[in-house]
Amino acid sequence: MDTNPPAVAPAEPTANLQQTLELNLEPSDARRLANLGGQFDSHLKQIEKRLDIQIHNRCNLFVLHGLAPRLALAVKVLQQLYTDTAGDSEITPAEVHLALQECGADALMAAEPAVNLDQPASIRTKKLTVKPRGRNQQGYVVNIRAHDINFGIGPAGTGKTYLAVACAVEALLKDEVERILLVRPAVEAGEKLGFLPGDLSQKVDPYLRPLYDALYEMLGFEVVGKLLERHVIEVAPLAYMRGRTLNNAFVILDESQNTTREQMKMFLTRIGFGTTAVITGDPTQIDLPRGQASGLRHAVEVLKDVTGISFTHFTSKDVVRHPIVQRIVEAYDAMEAREASKGNTP
Repeated sequence: MDTNPPAVAPAEPTANLQQTLELNLEPSDARRLANLGGQFDSHLKQIEKRLDIQIHNRCNLFVLHGLAPRLALAVKVLQQLYTDTAGDSEITPAEVHLALQECGADALMAAEPAVNLDQPASIRTKKLTVKPRGRNQQGYVVNIRAHDINFGIGPAGTGKTYLAVACAVEALLKDEVERILLVRPAVEAGEKLGFLPGDLSQKVDPYLRPLYDALYEMLGFEVVGKLLERHVIEVAPLAYMRGRTLNNAFVILDESQNTTREQMKMFLTRIGFGTTAVITGDPTQIDLPRGQASGLRHAVEVLKDVTGISFTHFTSKDVVRHPIVQRIVEAYDAMEAREASKGNTP
């Protein structure tokens, strides 16, 4: 097959500059090109997201924009997948994923230097534009856009959940995902609430109120209501996730410090193709029964060196609520540090 992509110089500093190249896939065949792109260009979007590049095409002419090493890898993936379309079978998200793996996408992305955070990573939603504050929040947003699984860890008021919801709304509006899934362990914060009336969604609603509030602010009450009715936005207690496989979704697990080890492993193994997961939590506010280990703390230790998973650690300096909240967090941190040094930590 004669594709003849322009040569891309691998040497520095050219490799770190944004470039544009053209790729012709021959022979030009409408059926094969539709198979390659997938429904609503889902396969191309999967490659774009994995490599953080842009792909546009008109018939069999593809225009790619991004960093040179990523473009070279994308060319290999597109050529390989287009060769696979010569048969009768349909290209699936799993095959796109495997093609990226075989061409070395994970190794390439892991080897690249950290992203430049000099420019704020603004998030556009229907009713407002969210602008992350500080390098930690900006890095958090950049990580969510670039990785399949992301952990946001830190004290209350640092924007972990709000920014995760904003990224989910942005991905939904861009048709990068088909639905948003809100998940939270139903653990009471130090008090027994007793029996809650209503259906499953109504029972879980009180635990997910912070997520709903962010959605209402970004999309409006009517839009959120319609999306909930159509199950485009879905509420799921963590305990009901077992056995599911989540494809083409944006999943937010909030208050993950209250998961057990088993629950966290179960949740992480639900992630399917085309799905982004954000796990938020504050290890200092664990409401599990005494003696029960937190799944969040365990996951951070187990997964810290796993490629494709990002960790953003917030501190009291990242608190964006009332200034007194930052001072409260710092006071508690200081007290816990003193207790730990004395060996009095419960």
